[in-house]
Amino acid sequence: MNILELFQFALGKAWTTFSELWALLLLSIVISVLLKLYVDQDRVTAFLKRNQRNSVAMSTALAIGTPFCSCGTTAVVLGMMASTVPWAPIVAFLVASPLTSPQQMVYSAGLFGWPFAIAFMVSSILLGLAGGAIAGFAESRGWLTNQARLVSRPETALPPLEQNPPSSRPRVTAQMFAKEFLDITWKLLLMFFGFSFIGNFLNGIIPQDWIQNAFGAGNAFSIPLAAILGIPFYLNTEASMPLVRAFMDSGMSAGAALAFLITGAGTSIGALAGALTIARWRVIGIVLGTLVTGAVILGAAYDMLTPLLA
Repeated sequence: MNILELFQFALGKAWTTFSELWALLLLSIVISVLLKLYVDQDRVTAFLKRNQRNSVAMSTALAIGTPFCSCGTTAVVLGMMASTVPWAPIVAFLVASPLTSPQQMVYSAGLFGWPFAIAFMVSSILLGLAGGAIAGFAESRGWLTNQARLVSRPETALPPLEQNPPSSRPRVTAQMFAKEFLDITWKLLLMFFGFSFIGNFLNGIIPQDWIQNAFGAGNAFSIPLAAILGIPFYLNTEASMPLVRAFMDSGMSAGAALAFLITGAGTSIGALAGALTIARWRVIGIVLGTLVTGAVILGAAYDMLTPLLA
């Protein structure tokens, strides 16, 4: 296959993939717009401060149910740290928030199918709970003392909070919706077509046996390798998911794909930069350790369960 034929093949595969899932892509865009316009990070922060009894579970649920980018996640966590919110819910939010959200679940369902999308969502929940539990244990032993970087964490009781803090968001209008819709749509389509094309182009260059040998089901090292490679090579959801889908077409196992996406999303430049402005290395170590170890375990479990679910 010459370069021109390879170019046409990759472009055709990208268009075929898009034609199969455009409806779910559209749904993910609409969900993303609605969440961006109506979810207020200040109210999320205040809610977490007020509801600390089941703080780890609540923090994990809000982390996967909100559409915050890295800067939004950082803002919520900084708000939590301004009071006496313990490390457990903070770490749970740091672990789970970058992994998925409602619109990303729909996006991944279009690319990989609903079983994979649900597995990714469940994995995000389990990892958030695990990270919170580990942080809670470490804090109970005094191992996380003085681990905050920029925010003073007073040891006194929580100050009174407004029950319904005012929102700074303006009233949503049709013009605002249309502007956000167009902005998100062109960015998502650019990323989708660009990296779907790149993935399929690479599939035409790299022998399929190589991908199967490196990342195929049944290889003991495939899932740890995918989890490690997710750290430096993951870009963002819109770009990396089409790329991974292309490699799955050439033999990458679903478990290896899951492991790559977990470590990649959780350790992306934005996620790590935000975490490093908040916490020192013991907390960061818990976040990274939870993500990498959990990615390997959950990826292996998904590969084992996939034949049973088929």
